Amino acid sequence: MLNLRNQFIFPPIKTGYGDGKGFITKRHLDFYGRRAAHIGAITPEPLYLEKGVREIPTQIGIDSDDKLDGLKKLVETVRSQGAKAIAHLNHPGRLANPKIPGNYFISSTDKACENGGATPRKMTIEDISRIKDLFAETAQRAEKAGFDFIELQFGHGYLVAQFLSPAVNDRNDEYGGSFENRAKFGLEILETVKKVVGLPIIVRISADEMIPNGIKLDESIKFAKLLEREGAAAIHVSTGTGCSTPPWFFQHMFVPKKKSWELAAKIKDEISIPVIAVGKINSFEDIEEIKKEGKIDYLAIGRALIADPDFVGKYLGKIQKRYAPCLACSEGCLGGVKGGQGLGCVVNPTVGNERDEIPPAEKTLKIAVVGGGLAGMSAAIRLFDKGHSVVLYEKEKLGGQFNLASLPPGKESLKRLVDYLKDEVRDRNIKIVQKEADENDLLTGDYDAVVLATGAEPAIPPIKGLKEYFWAEALLDENIPSNKKVLVIGGGLIGIEIAHKLTKKNNEVIVVEALDEIARGMEMIESKITLKN
Repeated sequence: MLNLRNQFIFPPIKTGYGDGKGFITKRHLDFYGRRAAHIGAITPEPLYLEKGVREIPTQIGIDSDDKLDGLKKLVETVRSQGAKAIAHLNHPGRLANPKIPGNYFISSTDKACENGGATPRKMTIEDISRIKDLFAETAQRAEKAGFDFIELQFGHGYLVAQFLSPAVNDRNDEYGGSFENRAKFGLEILETVKKVVGLPIIVRISADEMIPNGIKLDESIKFAKLLEREGAAAIHVSTGTGCSTPPWFFQHMFVPKKKSWELAAKIKDEISIPVIAVGKINSFEDIEEIKKEGKIDYLAIGRALIADPDFVGKYLGKIQKRYAPCLACSEGCLGGVKGGQGLGCVVNPTVGNERDEIPPAEKTLKIAVVGGGLAGMSAAIRLFDKGHSVVLYEKEKLGGQFNLASLPPGKESLKRLVDYLKDEVRDRNIKIVQKEADENDLLTGDYDAVVLATGAEPAIPPIKGLKEYFWAEALLDENIPSNKKVLVIGGGLIGIEIAHKLTKKNNEVIVVEALDEIARGMEMIESKITLKN
């Protein structure tokens, strides 16, 4: 076993909080320190092995000794909260970011990723030797920094997986062809690292790449057995590949829950070292279900701890509060990082600006919040927790337009956020006035301040003869026609979601968009899947 205080591990999730030079920043220390309070171990984001293989410009580096002071501070911050620290080492190969100047691209093949990217150079034997040395050098640096474990990334379509995957590896030398040959590169990296460090080594693999002819469970089991034989301390089991199946890689709301846990359990049946399961473990019921099976040793919980840094503490009963739900939407934790804003969360607005407590107000005010949607309820909750007296006006029902957000196919999880905020408002006994607030209400209510959170209204185009139309309420089942010809004006997020649902009822759908881009405002994975379907 890994000798952690409990079975919960925070997995490597990119933050985008770096300074562009690879150094640890205060935002890193605050973010990881906040999440280390109740769990067994923290795995910071993937550490780049050298500057030319970064995935994002603001990634943390472990490529030179001048990074050691910052990495030591990070380890100390994590340990001060009672957790252990895992250094996740990864070479992306052909998955290095082509938009970053100076990046280079190598692989087992000279073919680019199926979903785009730079064309890699097929690695020579000299390249293979150099990369093994690179893993060894950075592993030694991780040990000097004080990390408790090293995790080697051998899955998710990154460099080692590019050798292991029969769908990618097209070599005809000793590193290609048979399973034994394709597994050789990864095993040699493990052997090389073990020779130079004394830390336990975790290996992360994809049990199934979810592509034809890719890595499948039978080979993953054989690989796990070889890794155990060569001295791996634990196997971290995930799914997917960043090249071909990002929804599985990121465990997006559109992929079924449980699949990755089931694959991890099947691998555990065949080996004796600990297995770590990961993938949308974002409710207490999920944890109980995995524990009931009794096969998995450790649970990697990432995005649930972004949505609520106390998720594990609440599960363990150390904090007696309701947890904020992770929606598996990837909006902030993927879209924000890709967009350069850094890791964020649609559920938790404090991510990246961590605060342990809400400072109390110096003076209690009476505040009216107009609008009971997500913004209105969140404002009412925050103001109440600061000590103010709050009145919330909502003319219809709490949740506002976001009550419709869970109606498109695959987005059922979004309802959890509305339910959570409604419960939080009611637990605080915040006064709710069910009417449309007018000028008289706000001027005669003796309020010290007013928060307007009334949301957006549709822009109705001046079309002659247009008398009957729908906006987002078109998503309601009673408003969805079947076998009709339907025009959707506007091809942004809402328009495309409406069009998607209309197609499920055998309608002929035409989308009109004034701009060059459709599905703008949609997270990348969601837009690709929705437009494809």
